Amino acid sequence: MPRGKGGTRGGRGADGSGRSVVPRGMPAHPFYDVVVVGGGHNGLVAAAYLARAGRSVLLCERLPHTGGAAVSARAFTGVDARLSRYSYLVSLLPQHILRDLGLKVTLHRRQFSSYTPAVRGGRPVGLLVGDGLSRTRESFARLTGSEREFHSWTRFYAMTRRLAGRVFPTLTEPLPTRDELRRRVDDEEAWQAVFERPLGEAIETAFRDDLVRGVALTDALIGTFASAHDPSLRQNRCFLYHVIGGGSGDWDVPVGGMGALTGALADAALGAGAEIVTGHEVTGILTDGSTAEVTYRSGDAEGTVGARHVLVGASPDVLAALLGEPAPPPAEGAQLKVNMLLRRLPRLRDPDTDPQEAFAGTFHVAEGYAELETAYREAAEGRLPSVPPSEIYCHSLSDPTILAPELAAAGYQTLTLFGLHTPARLFASGNDAARTALLEATVAALDGHLAEPLADCLAEDAEGRPCIEARTPLDLEQELRLPGGNIFHRDLAFPHQQEGTGRWGVETGHPNVLLCGAGAVRGGGVSGIPGHNAAMAVLGR
Repeated sequence: MPRGKGGTRGGRGADGSGRSVVPRGMPAHPFYDVVVVGGGHNGLVAAAYLARAGRSVLLCERLPHTGGAAVSARAFTGVDARLSRYSYLVSLLPQHILRDLGLKVTLHRRQFSSYTPAVRGGRPVGLLVGDGLSRTRESFARLTGSEREFHSWTRFYAMTRRLAGRVFPTLTEPLPTRDELRRRVDDEEAWQAVFERPLGEAIETAFRDDLVRGVALTDALIGTFASAHDPSLRQNRCFLYHVIGGGSGDWDVPVGGMGALTGALADAALGAGAEIVTGHEVTGILTDGSTAEVTYRSGDAEGTVGARHVLVGASPDVLAALLGEPAPPPAEGAQLKVNMLLRRLPRLRDPDTDPQEAFAGTFHVAEGYAELETAYREAAEGRLPSVPPSEIYCHSLSDPTILAPELAAAGYQTLTLFGLHTPARLFASGNDAARTALLEATVAALDGHLAEPLADCLAEDAEGRPCIEARTPLDLEQELRLPGGNIFHRDLAFPHQQEGTGRWGVETGHPNVLLCGAGAVRGGGVSGIPGHNAAMAVLGR
């Protein structure tokens, strides 16, 4: 049970990733300045900021380790490979959070952005983006026969970079009004393309080639079930957060895996004096607006602590249940997550591309513009996509430290696959069978671009089983309590004030209860932004 400031830290969690804390006994009903519910990366950020500001902080985590969805894990029995199991790249984490908290975390910039295989004129080709403008231009010309799409690409992403440079700095400031953000953007073309009109219009205006259109659209569909022309602009909001990270839109590799980041955050919080207790599930929050009582369960024991503020890193529907309030509109995730360990990277059908370059960035499969729309329509009609779109990334090419030295020396590599357009509803009638069918179809789609079957390259665990695991939205709901498996906790929101949002976008109907997780305005992704903003709201900054 928790006891007060200065909890002790034990060893690593059972999965070798987040921190596992050995708690001490405590008197009944202790009182804290802040109780943080959930030890994901955002909760850890909030705890670290508040403890550094001199507040007494207790963080309660249900699981036996901290880190939430941002953990590293030895996913395969007897194999020393620490995969970033659920989330794996970093874009939205502001550098000033790293500096403020004194985090010694290395983020490595990928040399290549993406590779997309295709067949043109009966011949395997591919679009390789990265390693300088010259190579990217050559790849566009090889794919399309001209440089037109390359010039359109550079104009389109110059626009998103302008947008990134103006929007990203606002994410850790008080929430601007819509008009204030529009003035800050000061680019009517970008504003109309992203904030006003369905994104498909801008993509179809900018590009002619179906494959190029599809690559541009993918950032709008990560974990988001929508078409390019969805009038809700759900796809636009997803796109925005995927292209503004760091003020440039670049996606970086956390050296040591995602667990290295959350481990450093846990150390920062503990070092500042926060107490972290794992294996403690919060079961209720009672508040009068100025103080609160937080009840929890740890094994067979139950307890209560008091607090001036409660910060909740769990989803809005979990918060509603803790408060005994009506649940918000249901959320739904729409992704397949697959982790793999390979003895070697597979050879490609495209003879002009090195697999080590193709898999170093994001490897797109079945993500042409028409293919994405077909998959969306099939899923909307209640069927698993016949050719599932997905994107794949090899962490170990950029950061071999996640592999045991003998595995790295032998050429082993990790692969992480993120499948699109697989909403949770498709798994409701039989999660196991649907997972198996979808994984088989996804691997088949990838195999169509390989010169050898993926199965021939998979490593085996200590019991002789192929090193491949898959997670559906329902699996993520069960394991991480993501509502409907939604990695954003609910639909993303544009980063400006809307009806019911407060000064920081973390406020709830109770003045002393704040969201500090992905469900806050400007939440989603591995960013630490909601944790930072909730801490600033408590501190009155």
